[in-house]
Amino acid sequence: MPIEIKELHIKINVDEKAAATTTEAPVDVSKIMRAVSESVEQLVNIDKRKKER
Repeated sequence: MPIEIKELHIKINVDEKAAATTTEAPVDVSKIMRAVSESVEQLVNIDKRKKER
């Protein structure tokens, strides 16, 4: 059974001091971008369904 996301709330806190110390760790940007794009697609679909009602 597929999972349907009806609402998505994203909250982040950015600490510049912590970001400066963690730049040495490798980050897989492609995975992050894919997750963000899938989330945006879900949000667009939710918005379309709301407008159809």
